[in-house]
Amino acid sequence: MKDQGLLLLKQPIWRLIDQSSMGPSFEALQSFAMDDTLCASSGSGGAPATARSWVHHQTIVLGTQDARTPHLKEGLKLLEEEGWRYIVRNSGGLAVVLDEGVLNISLVFSEKDKRIDIDSGYDAMHALVIEMFADFGKKIEAREIVHSYCPGSYDLSIEGRKFAGISQRRLRGGIAVQIYLCMNGSGAERAALVKRFYDRAIQGEQTKFSYPDIHPEDMASLSELFGTELTIQDGMLRFLTALKSISGTITAGSLNGEELDLYAAYYDRVIKRNESVLLK
Repeated sequence: MKDQGLLLLKQPIWRLIDQSSMGPSFEALQSFAMDDTLCASSGSGGAPATARSWVHHQTIVLGTQDARTPHLKEGLKLLEEEGWRYIVRNSGGLAVVLDEGVLNISLVFSEKDKRIDIDSGYDAMHALVIEMFADFGKKIEAREIVHSYCPGSYDLSIEGRKFAGISQRRLRGGIAVQIYLCMNGSGAERAALVKRFYDRAIQGEQTKFSYPDIHPEDMASLSELFGTELTIQDGMLRFLTALKSISGTITAGSLNGEELDLYAAYYDRVIKRNESVLLK
């Protein structure tokens, strides 16, 4: 693991905002507005490094390219028929599945005093996950799992089966490094759902963009990979223990007054953007 990633985790203080138990009414658009708010606040120096945990229920988060599939409306109808909500996110990547067995973590850093290169952000999250699950003694690799959903060079996998994906959002001098961790449930079933969406939304047509050829068996949850049931609460405990062991100081917090104003504006912005993309 590269030293720069570990150094990023060693912040003087981490503010923790835990939104992992807010329930089904907590919507994914709220999360993306939260991370934009935290980026802007940290980037300006108005807030310390912030770690945020979050869980969403029965939600497919689409990427911009997914919204350009030739039969998008039919793909969205399939998701609705199977009981899933959907949004289009404002950061890169393709479709991912978020449900009550998926723990999401955002690490928000400031570039106010020093530039942070893209790989260092990814390395920091990879280092954190390695520390979280070190006691299982299995190698956690960061490499592209080509036949997963939303494949990328920082997919996290064990023995070739992907359980997590990492993305970054950079805004106004702040960086949010985001990961989804499939804690329990069936990784293959989640992948099969996204495969069905692409089958319905593309219908074999030639497209300018190359969408993933998903092999559901190439994805798994950590519970499946480790052979023991891991809950969201287990993931949270491991997350907090690992972060504290690396950095030392964590304090529970929430948005301050200035951030609440920023959040209202960013939430309005992501709602309007989401609507405009889906209505095209």
